[in-house]
Formats: sequence, C-alpha cells, structure tokens
Amino acid sequence: MPITVGHDSSKTRKTLTVGDQSVAYYSIPAAQEAGLGDFSVLPAALKVVLENMLRFEDGKTVSVDDIKAFAEWGAKGGKNPREIAYRPARVLMQDFTGVPAVVDLAAMRDGLVALGGDADKINPLNPVDLVIDHSVMIDEFGNPRAFQMNVDREYERNMERYTFLKWGQKAFNNFRVVPPGTGICHQVNLEYLAQTVWTDTDQNGDTVAYPDTLVGTDSHTTMVNGAAVLGWGVGGIEAEAAMLGQPISMLIPEVVGFELTGSMMEGTTGTDLVLKVVEMLREKGVVGKFVEFYGAGLDNLPLADRATIANMAPEYGATCGFFPIDAETLRYLEMTGRDKDRVALVEAYAKENGFWRGDDYAPVYTDTLHLDMGTIVPAISGPKRPQDYIALDRAATAFHAYVKGQRSAKDASEKAEVRWEGEGGQPEPTEIPGDEGSHQRGYVSTDDGAYQMHDGSIVIASITSCTNTSNPYVMIGAGLVARKAHERGLTRKPWVKTSLAPGSQVVSAYLEAADLQKDLDAIGFNLVGYGCTTCIGNSGPLAPEISKCINDNDLIGVSVLSGNRNFEGRISPDVRANYLASPPLVVAYALVGDMNFDISKEPLGRDKDGKDVYLKDIWPTQQEIADLVQKTVTRDAFLTKYADVFKGDEKWQDVETTDSKTYDWPAASTYVQNPPYFQGMGKEPGTITNIEGARVLAILGDMITTDHISPAGSFKDTTPAGKYLVERQVPVREFNSYGSRRGNHEVMMRGTFANIRIKNEMLDGVEGGYTKGPDGTQTSIYDAAMAYQENGTPLVIFGGEQYGAGSSRDWAAKGTALLGVKAVIAESFERIHRSNLVGMGVIPFEFTGGDTRKSLNLQGDETVSISGLDTIEPLQEVPCTITYGDGSVKEITIKCRIDTAIEIEYIEHGGVLHYVLRNLAAA
Repeated sequence: MPITVGHDSSKTRKTLTVGDQSVAYYSIPAAQEAGLGDFSVLPAALKVVLENMLRFEDGKTVSVDDIKAFAEWGAKGGKNPREIAYRPARVLMQDFTGVPAVVDLAAMRDGLVALGGDADKINPLNPVDLVIDHSVMIDEFGNPRAFQMNVDREYERNMERYTFLKWGQKAFNNFRVVPPGTGICHQVNLEYLAQTVWTDTDQNGDTVAYPDTLVGTDSHTTMVNGAAVLGWGVGGIEAEAAMLGQPISMLIPEVVGFELTGSMMEGTTGTDLVLKVVEMLREKGVVGKFVEFYGAGLDNLPLADRATIANMAPEYGATCGFFPIDAETLRYLEMTGRDKDRVALVEAYAKENGFWRGDDYAPVYTDTLHLDMGTIVPAISGPKRPQDYIALDRAATAFHAYVKGQRSAKDASEKAEVRWEGEGGQPEPTEIPGDEGSHQRGYVSTDDGAYQMHDGSIVIASITSCTNTSNPYVMIGAGLVARKAHERGLTRKPWVKTSLAPGSQVVSAYLEAADLQKDLDAIGFNLVGYGCTTCIGNSGPLAPEISKCINDNDLIGVSVLSGNRNFEGRISPDVRANYLASPPLVVAYALVGDMNFDISKEPLGRDKDGKDVYLKDIWPTQQEIADLVQKTVTRDAFLTKYADVFKGDEKWQDVETTDSKTYDWPAASTYVQNPPYFQGMGKEPGTITNIEGARVLAILGDMITTDHISPAGSFKDTTPAGKYLVERQVPVREFNSYGSRRGNHEVMMRGTFANIRIKNEMLDGVEGGYTKGPDGTQTSIYDAAMAYQENGTPLVIFGGEQYGAGSSRDWAAKGTALLGVKAVIAESFERIHRSNLVGMGVIPFEFTGGDTRKSLNLQGDETVSISGLDTIEPLQEVPCTITYGDGSVKEITIKCRIDTAIEIEYIEHGGVLHYVLRNLAAA
C-alpha cells in the first residue's frame, strides 16, 4: 500500500540520484532556504522528526507552524514542547505483546461490523512485523537435546496462540510473522528488517526516500537506534492506533547529548559501558527525553556496542538513545547483508539531508553529559534495578550489605564455613563473609554430590535477552572464557542452571565457525532456544530439590544474566537477587556459583594440576576477540540465515488455520478470548465526568514497574489466575505464563497487581497481590475489585515515583482499567505507562505541592473524589478531596497527566481504540 504524503509540490521536495537509482526526498536544507527557520543546529535524532513533519505537512494534522517550531527549539536552547503529530514508517511486535494487539484488531473488526461498518477497514496501513520470541521456556538445559526439547514444548504449550497468529497473517494486510526459533525481535530488526533509510511509493507512484522509523510493542525497540533508526517502545494500544493510520501525538522532546570520548580498556566490555551509562542517565533524569550520543569516542565504538547502549534506553528512562549515521553505520549495514545500493543510498541521503556525523558535527542539545570510556571498569548491576551499578571488585561486598539489610543481621565481616563435597576440579572448602544470623543455609543431595546452599548461591546463570546476544564481541568473549575454563578443568557448579539463548541464528553460526560452541557446551551453556528466555521470566523451573532447599530455608537465591531487566519477581519465583552482567561474566559466575565470592580477586577454582585459576587467567584479550570476530562474523552468514526468515520450520508450516475476515473465537480456549472493550459500544463518545466516592484499591511505593502491575512469568494454582485455569481443567504443568496468556483477558485481569513481590502499603508487610475488600478483610486484589464493581464503586490507585517503569506492557493499563480503576495518582510516571493508561481511559494524576502518599498518611480506608474533570484541559491542576476513615477531610491539588488535546478525546471515547473505531465507522 503506497504512503500518502502531505504534499508533492512543496519547495522542500527534491530529487536524489545515487548510481542508477533516483528518488524523491524531503530536504531539510531546502526548508531552511525557503525561510522556515534555521535547522542546522538540530541533533540528528530531532531532524528525523522534522523530516516527518515536512513529508506529512498538509495544513491540518501537520502545519507550517509545526515545522517552524523546530527552528524555535534550536533558538531556545533545546526546548519547545509543542504538540505534534508524528507518523512512524512501520511497527514491530513480539508475541507476548503482539497476540493481544492482534486480539484487539480482531475484536475491532467485530465491533466495526456491529456498528454497521466493513471489517476490511480494520487493516494495518503501515508495515507490521511480529517476531515470535517470547514463548520459548528453558525446561531443558545443559545437554545437547535442550534446544529441540524446548522447541517441542513451546509448540505444545502455544499451539492455540500460533494458530491465531497465522490466521492474523492471512486475514490482515501489511502483517508478517517471523516464526518461532528465528531470533529475538530486536536482533531480527537490527540485523535484517531495518534499513536506516527507507523507501516506498507515494500516492503518485514516485519512489520516496526517508529515514527509517518505527514504534514497537516492546520497550527495547530502541535497540535499533544504534543503527540510526529512530524507534521506541509503545504499548500495544498505541501501536494499534499507529498501524491503523492514527498519528502519534507527542511533544517536541528535549534532547540530551551524551558525549563519549576515549576508548574501552583491556578487560572491559560494552555491557560494562552501558551499565555505567544507565547509572549516569538515571541520575540525570531523562524520562520523556531523547538522548543522542556523540563525540570522538564513537569512532572507537562498534555498532554492536552502540546497539547495546541504545537497547537499554528504557532502563535509563529515555524515549530513545540515538546514534547518528556515520562510517560505522555503513560498515554494519554492508556486513549484515543489506543491499549495496541501499548502503550507497544511506550514505548519500545522510550527507545530502544533514544526518551525517562528520568531524564537524556539533548540534545544540538541551543538556549534556560526558563519559571517558577509558574510565570504564568491569561491573554488574543489581540486585533488583538496572541502574544499581556495582563495580565488579565491590560486588561481593555489596551483596553482603544487601543480605545484611534483608536479614537485619550482625556485622557482615564475621566468617562462617561453607562446605563443598563434590568431585573433580572444584575448590576446597572456603569461607563466606557473614555469620549464622546473616546467611541462611541448607543442604542438598543430588546425583552430582551433596552440597550446602546459602544466601548468595547462584542458581541461574543465563546468557539471554536482546541486550547482548547479538553483540559478537561479548558473545565471542563468553565463548573464549568457556574455552579457557574448560582447558583448565573448570566447569559450572552443579546447583547452577546454565543456558545460552542467542539473539539470532547468526550468533550460532559464528560460535560454531569459531569452534567455541563445544567449549560452551562443555561447561553447561548449551543452546536452549532463540528467544528472550530468562530475561522475560521464561527461565523455567529449577531442579525440585534446589527449589525446595531455597524455599524451606528462606534462602536468598541469586541469578546472573546478560539481560536488561532484573526487577523483583521477574526472573524466577525462587530467586530474590538478580544481577545484570556481560556474557563473559555470566560464564565466570557459573564457575563459582556464589555471589559471596569476589571473582575479581579470589580464585575461581583449581585446575587439573591443583593450581589456583583466577578470572584474569581465563579472560581473553581484546585482540583475541577482535581476531575471531573478523574471521567468523561474515556477510555470508547473515545472507544465509535470513534467506527464508518468514518460512519457519516444519512445525510452523504444519500449523493450520482458517480463511476468514473475522475470527471464530473458540469458546473453550484459555489463550485467546474476545475482549469486552467494544461490546455494546455506541456510535457516539461519552463525556469526561468527575470521580465521586472512589475507594482505594492499592497504595504502592516507588519504582512500581509494569512487571509489578502485570507480571509476565509463571503463577501458581492458588492465585486467582491459577484457579481460573484449574476450573477449566488446565493442569498446572500447562499453565505456561502470564505473558503467553495475554490473549485472554480473564487470565490477565486476575493477574493484574499479582506480582509475588508487590507490596500494598494498605497491608502490613504482606507480599503479593492482596488488598482489603469492601468489608475491610484481606483478599486478592482481583476479588476485591470485582466486589467493588458489583457495588458500582469506582477505584483509585496511589503510587510513588517512576510509577509504571519498565516494559511497554499494555496489559498493565488494560488490567488496571478492567479492574474498575478510574484514576492512578502518583508522584511521577514513566512515559509509556502514562500513555497506556490514557489509551485505556484511565486518568493519570500527579501529586503537587510536595504531597505524597506518605505525607498524606494514607491507610487505604479513605474515599477519594476528583472534580474539574468535566472541563479538563491538558496538564490542568484539579482539586482532589480525600475523606479519611475517621471522617476527617483534606483537599489537595493534583495535576492531570492528560498531556495533549487529542488525549482528552481518547478519554472521552473510553480509550484510543474506541476513538479510532468510531472514526472508521463514521467514515
């Protein structure tokens, strides 16, 4: 389907000839010559948005004043928060977020038919790619059959979902599915889908070149910013609106410049760099802002490392972490198999239109930071937030302090013996800091021997997630650590569940070519699947005896993973402390199996000759890594592995589905159900009304993530979601995960606010999804919400700072809405979740004047009324009346975080999808 540009005769439309190809494009220098303003000082990231305005300027949705506002941005030193309508070129999805999005589209077809419309009007207008990468679980590990067994179980568990997605691929235009076992969506995007400069045909049949842009239903869509592709995560709700032609309403962002100088030192990795960047930017405060990286240090930073930094933009809170086009961008595009004519076009377009980072690149930024990469040291982050940066030589000390805080223990400098009774190449009994009060312990007996477990036992070591597993420098590095460890006779500890889940099949190709996979296999890092695995909570069960030992003795189990997320309750229900580390460090920690060891100084074990082996003995040099990368990471490998990317294996090809415009919802399905959003919807919107007499469903603390609100991992049969499945004769073994059940609103409503580590401050230290019901007794949040709904009582949530951090999980907003919550009042919101709440008709509010949930002494027995909503304007402050349980009353002022005029319309319609559906019906 051709793109519809706003105009085709503007003075800003020019022609670019590169070799044999001639394309039209919208010229920023020409806009400047036409008197629209000085755009020369804009950062490249913002020029991408400006080009979007030039291309879609129609005098209505996008005006000339919108274009001039970008010149004012530069003149005002990087600030001009004007509302604009932005249209990304394409949409990227993964299956956890993609299934509910396709469910919504299918439900919208039903809804449009009910309003008298044509189902065919519900079709993506922009290209949509969905990569199935979130469903594979690590049931099997540490042996050659692990990959195939995990794939087999994946299909057994998820056939209903895959059948539905295949129907969607047939039913909808512009919608492609990348089958299971191919790779992680962000790797597939970076290595294959992304083009840096996109081309398409306009309504006049002309080929137009423009910057590659996208939004994705996964927060780490930002990874592709490393290849100068502007993209960020949105909730499925916003993505669905974008694919149906609705522009994304946004404010012209501030752009923080992050200058990198110097080069990485021996012994450090891109992961160490990004963990420092996350710490610095979280401290700076960049929520809702663009971050652009610049400086001479980029000349020493390969694109794989840039992508690692860009990937973790959600962890430092930014909308994106952008790297401009330069010579390294071209090298990467060529090496990964992009068409050579496309690479030539990228270079010519970037230089012609002002996107090229040359020696003279010096834009204006809103604010700046600086980091000398020569100061970076090996590091990890944890135990429960990505920004909790710890230099490696302080890791053991920091863990002791964490345990001490958890246990309220005595001086952590005392010593206690730890016993090891295994065989072959393992260390003698050693010691850990802490005493009997600060370190819990228990004993396990298995076929591998008997051993003691204690606070700090590492039970999961996983090379996982989109962040690192397409970076050949750290993956080859991990393989070399494994080789050197294997040669010295070291292997993983028997209580450590090890796994290797590459980001794409190309990674396996170069690990095999380098002859490193056999060494990884030898110490337990066998291939378990191509997907997110541990990082999304699909770590699979621990051995029963290890799980029992942890839970019977209340141990603080540890995971070490090469991921981007270590939020509470995310990785495994048996693990409390989770640390992010580079893939080589993940291998090293598997060898010691204990977070109490200072692996930067203490021996990892003894070799075959009884000599101590230290980390420095098995750590590869940068030259060793670079030589192997140069030799084994080839253009041919990318061309071969992506040749049939949409074909899939025999299992995928055998998935059968029907041909129909609307979906025949299977009544007995526990994976896919028709959601209630559009049922009984009238043709006209409602009005925004004041909230009267609302009760408090939960009072939550700081950094409540979307994982807390809508967990992705496993759940028990005693939970509301588990009980629902048991009632439908689903055995516990087949529960799968919350993430895989996102196509069924009944499961997801019951899972909302059900994270095992969430703490509702209405209750005294209780963990899990509990609250007080209408009668004042403790019950599940779901059951309480249903009781309030039955009484017609509206609900509110109170929160702290950074409410809704983390994943772009639309179910965190959908579940909130379906529980009957009308408002969330917090100290601050993360960008995506605020937008998702509005998109589901839930109004976000922020405290003002220094008020917080604590200063107001909220207990949960209050009633809340909010007025001024019937005449609300964007970002308006309104009165809120709190009536306490003792009858006393306090009136405060809160700020309504409906940020733009179009968002007011969304709330009036009951959500953005309702808005789109009514407009389509009216058309």
